[in-house]
Amino acid sequence: MNELKAITIADNEKYLRQISKEVELEDEELIENLKVLEEYCKTHEVMAIAAIQLGIPKRIVYLKNTNLELINKSSNNIAAVEEESYDESRILINPIIISKEGLTDYWEACASCLDNLGHVRRPYKILVEYQDINGKKHSEKFIGFESTVLSHEMDHLDGILHMDIADELLHMNPEERKKFRQEHNYNIIRKTGHYQELLKTIKPNLVLKK
Repeated sequence: MNELKAITIADNEKYLRQISKEVELEDEELIENLKVLEEYCKTHEVMAIAAIQLGIPKRIVYLKNTNLELINKSSNNIAAVEEESYDESRILINPIIISKEGLTDYWEACASCLDNLGHVRRPYKILVEYQDINGKKHSEKFIGFESTVLSHEMDHLDGILHMDIADELLHMNPEERKKFRQEHNYNIIRKTGHYQELLKTIKPNLVLKK
């Protein structure tokens, strides 16, 4: 298999902006699609990936690492190899967010958005319905940092980039981001309350620094 690369906003932003299609259970390409996602996540230092980012416009998300402790170790140059090799191997097909609670913020980056680091507010807890690779339906709560990671990837399925909803943007390369996150880590604002109502209390202030 050739080296896999995520599509970026410099390559084809219009492609990334499309709404991904629902996966049909009889999709004969599904297994191969999942292999592509798995291979990319195993060979790249990412938390997760949405299929659209790899040229597969289908509603599939692969979660590689939502373990904040390991991610923080990597950011502090501790056990970086352990973080890179860690793989949850969780695949969500046709995921739908049923409810959102609480409020958090985090400086998000993205394999498709180059050096754009965005301060984004996400729900603390989400209830998600999805299918596994066998078509079985699940209803599951994702809490804390895993809610942030999954919410980011599910936005991709609707053509939304973290840059679109960030209230502040910075330009930083991967090493600069790691250092920056040591002092600006994942933050829980509220664990309860309606997410959209809590979001209304925050005044957006977009600042783009080059």
